Amino acid sequence: MRIMLGAVVATLIAGAALAEGEKAGDFDYYVMSLSWSPNWCALEGDARGAPECREGAGRAFTLHGLWPQYEEGWPSYCRTIERDPSRSESEAMADIMGASGLAWYQWKKHGRCAGLTARSYYDTMRRAFAAVKIPKVFPMIDKRLKVPAEVVEGAFLEANPGITRDQITVTCDSGMIQEVRLCLTKDLSPRRCGADTIRDCRLKDAVLEPVR
Repeated sequence: MRIMLGAVVATLIAGAALAEGEKAGDFDYYVMSLSWSPNWCALEGDARGAPECREGAGRAFTLHGLWPQYEEGWPSYCRTIERDPSRSESEAMADIMGASGLAWYQWKKHGRCAGLTARSYYDTMRRAFAAVKIPKVFPMIDKRLKVPAEVVEGAFLEANPGITRDQITVTCDSGMIQEVRLCLTKDLSPRRCGADTIRDCRLKDAVLEPVR
């Protein structure tokens, strides 16, 4: 029995190892993740002393990442011959991502899987972010609100008539709106999300902390 158990554990460990380090450029589509910055600050950023969480920072939805996806699952920490971004290249992403450290981490975990140079990946993230209109109401939120998550999704659909409900999803964390995620083709056109991505938050009283 011990021998059988050991063999099973070894097999599981080997399988887990194969879940990372895939070949760069081998993916089906992108998920672009937009984070509600005030909620991230309340849950994580304040404890870290993150500069984007200071009063007056004015952050609303910021770019969390652009993630290569399979129709089911996703690659990570891929093998690539491309050099890593310079510090200045990562720092230049802080205007839309909040911090250069996040840009570097996104490159390391996801960007290497895109089959692009670091500069091209950062440029692609910037183009994807610029192509989506953030509904005007969100940067104006100045008090704590509780709203149905579907209202957040609806606001994005209204502001972006080229996007349909099966191409966008809203996630929650700890009773708060966490992210808006949009599914995009490799050329950044909206497309239907994979089955493991379409998992909308169903909360009717999801918290939106005010913009700082």
